Amino acid sequence: MRILIAEDEERLAARIAEGLRDQGMAVDVSHDGDDALYKVDVAGAYDVLVLDRDLPGTSGDEVCRRLSGRADAPMVLMLTAMAGTDDRIDGLTLGADDYLGKPFSFPELVLRVRALARRGRSHAPLLTRGDLTVDTLRRAVHRAGRPVALTAKEFALLQVLLSADGAVLSQEQLLERAWDEHADPFTNTVRVTVNRLRRKLGAPDLIETVVGAGYRIAP
Repeated sequence: MRILIAEDEERLAARIAEGLRDQGMAVDVSHDGDDALYKVDVAGAYDVLVLDRDLPGTSGDEVCRRLSGRADAPMVLMLTAMAGTDDRIDGLTLGADDYLGKPFSFPELVLRVRALARRGRSHAPLLTRGDLTVDTLRRAVHRAGRPVALTAKEFALLQVLLSADGAVLSQEQLLERAWDEHADPFTNTVRVTVNRLRRKLGAPDLIETVVGAGYRIAP
C-alpha cells in the first residue's frame, strides 16, 4: 500500500509518515501542492493521498479538484484544521473521498487510510493462497495454522504479491508498491526481502522467481 502525505507542517508530516510506515505502508511526503501533483503524475501508483487543504503553492482544494475524476488518481483523505460541517461539505464536494479534522486520533487515521485503499484498489481485508492466510486489518499471517512473524516491509511485500493474484511483478514494480520514493532502484533489497520472506513462510515455497521477469505467488 503506497501513501502520499501532502502536509506543509513538516514535523506533523514526518510523524504521520513514520506512523504509517510502522503499519507496513510505503509513504512519500510533499510539503506543497505543486510537489504533490508532480508526485501523483510521476509515480501514478498511490493508493491514498492524505491532503491538507491549506497548502502553499497550489492549494489542497485545487489539488483535490484537479485529481477529481481522474482514473489514475488516488483516493483522497482531507486532513485539516478546517473541521466544521460546512468545511466538510466543501471538501467532499471538491471530490475528497473522506474528511478528518485536526486534532485527530492516529488509530482512526490508520483505519480510514486502510478503508480508502480497499475502496480504491480492492485491497481485500483477508488474502489467502493455499494454507496461507493474511489478515490485512490485523496484520496477522498464518501458514498451516501457525502464526508467522513478519517485519513491516516483509508484510507489505507479501500483501503486494498476494494482491497481484499470480501475476509476475518485476523488482521495479515491487519497489514502487512496497517501498517509498527513496528506495534505490539498483539495490538488492527486493531480493533480500524475498529470501527472508521465503524462509519465514517455510516449505513448500510460495514465492516463485520468474527468471528475467520478477516474482509471483505460485499457482
